[in-house]
Amino acid sequence: MRMDLFEATRKTHAPLSERMRCTALKDFIGQKHLIGKGSLLTRAIEADRLGSCIFYGPPGTGKTTLANIIAESTGAAYAYLNAVSSGVADAKKVIDDAKNRLALYGKHTYLLLDECHRWSKAQSDCVLSAIEKGEIIFIGSTTENPYVTMTKAIVSRCRIFEFKPLTQNDIKEGLYRAIKDEVKGLGLYNAKVTEEAINHISWMANGDMRNALNALELAVLTTAPDDQGVINIDLKIAEEVSQRRALSVDESAYYDIISAFCKSLRGSDPDAAVYYAMRLLNAGCDPLLVCRRLVVHSAEDVGIADPQALVIAMNALHAMEKLGLPEGRIPLTEAIIYVCLAPKSNSVVNALYAADEASKMAEDATIPYYLRDANFKVEKVTGYKYPHAYGGWVEQRYLPEALGDVRFYVPSKNGREKDVIIPKDKGTK
Repeated sequence: MRMDLFEATRKTHAPLSERMRCTALKDFIGQKHLIGKGSLLTRAIEADRLGSCIFYGPPGTGKTTLANIIAESTGAAYAYLNAVSSGVADAKKVIDDAKNRLALYGKHTYLLLDECHRWSKAQSDCVLSAIEKGEIIFIGSTTENPYVTMTKAIVSRCRIFEFKPLTQNDIKEGLYRAIKDEVKGLGLYNAKVTEEAINHISWMANGDMRNALNALELAVLTTAPDDQGVINIDLKIAEEVSQRRALSVDESAYYDIISAFCKSLRGSDPDAAVYYAMRLLNAGCDPLLVCRRLVVHSAEDVGIADPQALVIAMNALHAMEKLGLPEGRIPLTEAIIYVCLAPKSNSVVNALYAADEASKMAEDATIPYYLRDANFKVEKVTGYKYPHAYGGWVEQRYLPEALGDVRFYVPSKNGREKDVIIPKDKGTK
């Protein structure tokens, strides 16, 4: 009984984002590409046939919530660990309990591991055998790309599901649900939240439901009720709790300014580009959005004509992350001017689109025999000419024969690209 009271007390005092976690798949918000009707993940959950998997994506997008739904909707037992605070001993205890449970009752165990990228190799290795033998079903959740941050042995035994940032409408749905819910949410507070406040909180959350719910809770708990006992949350209060002021332009004008900024970069007009960048910042736009657009255009519109443009744009992004406003505007402006004045070439995106299309049209094209992996082959792979043995370059075919002499990358006549010589072209002259 004491444990029940303790658990009830813990849930009552938990943050709104924790209390509002849904417990049924039908109530889950967002990630329609993963749990839409008839999707693989939905079918696997409903049939209780989901094997070990890893959920990765930005924070506040539902990874832990979905893992909990899976665990609670199955007939299996489950154990929860956080990779930051757990060690090898914790994992071994879960595995031992799971083995006994499986042997005595024929009941499987889910191991839910939050922040799974934080586990060391030793910690990861201790669960490999249990995963492989089916003694536990592993569900990890992480904000980091598991292909980069986790051991290959774990990744190879799991199905990977990528979560996307929630849309603004997804977050609005979660906010309205929390306002109305009288059991887990804020329904008993008699709060009245204006549409402008909801729009601002959902916008500033940047795809993170946890961020939005915590801001809403702070707004309600710190605002005194009026004479009628109503807690009124308006745009001003929403700006205060989010520490971001609302956009001073409507949505249409916002996207128009972004479009004008991008086209000014492409059109090599530094005055216009800086002007539109400042309009965006002064209107309340996230400065990192401006930086990210600059990074994209440094590769899309400048590219190999001046590769230094991408370096400078990336440095401006890092500077804004470290400095913030207003100081971050100085390196940002320097980078904008540099990208504008740099010679322009769209050869990079042309190569990207052409190669992407060709890869879809000829996805089964035969790879030249001498380029294939020589490992794990019974027969010996021969015929490959090692370029360094020939002074750095030797003529040989790399593309599949089915593609003929197709060309994806074509240098422009601008900037550094006018001097670019592709070795295979040089070899044919």
